[in-house]
Amino acid sequence: MLTADFQVVDQRFTAVSYGNIHLEKLASGCRWAEGPAYLPAGRYLVWSDLPNDRTLRWDETDGSVSVFQQPSSFANGHTVDREGRLLCCEHLTRCISRIEIDGSRTVLASHYQGKRLNSPNDVVVKSDGSVWFTDPTYGIDSEYEGGVVASEIGARNVYRVDPAGGEVSVVADDFVMPNGLAFSPDESLLYIVDSGFTRVPDGPRHIRRFRLATGGRSLADGEVIATCDYGIFDGLRIDIHGNIWTSAGDGVRCYSPDGTLLGRIVVPEVVGNICFGGIRRNRLFICATASLYAIYLNTQGALRP
Repeated sequence: MLTADFQVVDQRFTAVSYGNIHLEKLASGCRWAEGPAYLPAGRYLVWSDLPNDRTLRWDETDGSVSVFQQPSSFANGHTVDREGRLLCCEHLTRCISRIEIDGSRTVLASHYQGKRLNSPNDVVVKSDGSVWFTDPTYGIDSEYEGGVVASEIGARNVYRVDPAGGEVSVVADDFVMPNGLAFSPDESLLYIVDSGFTRVPDGPRHIRRFRLATGGRSLADGEVIATCDYGIFDGLRIDIHGNIWTSAGDGVRCYSPDGTLLGRIVVPEVVGNICFGGIRRNRLFICATASLYAIYLNTQGALRP
C-alpha cells in the first residue's frame, strides 16, 4: 500500500511508486536549497544553499553533511558529465564552470558574442559532450542570489556549448525566464521550464517540449505540454520510461511523456529542484526551501545513450 507521501492522480503512477515508502529528511538549515547532483564514484550528493553562497555535501555512506565549497560564487544548478566531473551554474561570476578531476576549475561559458551571460541557472550534458544551459536573470536581479547589474545581452536565452571548439550558440530565444531542463532518454527531445510567472504578472509557468534538430545541435517546435497551477515548475529530471519529474509548489509532480499528470510526492516545503541518485539511480533527492529530502521510487533516472 502506498503511504500518504504519494498522491495518485493516474493509476500509472502506482507502477513507479513503492508501497510502505516514506519521504526522508536528510538535512536542513538552508535558506534556499537548489541544484542537487549525485556523484556515484564518491556516493555523495552536492547541492546549493544559494543565498548563503555555499555548496553542501551529503555523504550517502554515513549521512553526514559538510560544506563542499564556500564561497561558491552563488552557484545554482549542477550536473555531472560522462567523465564524472561536476558542472556548476555560477550566478556571481555569470558563467558555467567545471570542477576537473584534479580539483581545478575550468570556465566553459561566460560570454555570448562578446557580452557577459546573465546568470546561468540550470545545466545538462548531452552524450556528445555538448553542454546545454538556461540563462535567466535571477542572479543579477537582486543581491540575495548574486549581485544587481544590468543584463548585457538583453535577453534570457537557452544556450549550447559545442564540445569541440567551445562555441556558445543560442538554441532558444523566446523564453521569459528559462529554468530547469532535461533530455528524454533517447535525447530526441529536450524539456525546458519557463518560470516567467515569477517576474511577469500572468507570465508563463509551464514546461515546453522541443525536438532536437540539425543533427542534435539545435531545437525545433517547442510546444507547451504541462502548466503549473500551484506555484511554478523549477528543476526537473526524466526517468528511464520518459516520465517527467518536476518541482512545484505542492511537492514533486510526475508527468507522463505526453504531459499527463500521473501523481505527486507530498513535500512539506516548496520544492526547488530534484535529481536521481543512489547506486541504482532509484532514489529521488529533493531540494525544498530549507531542506534536503529523499525518497525511493520504482523507477530509475535516465542514462544518456
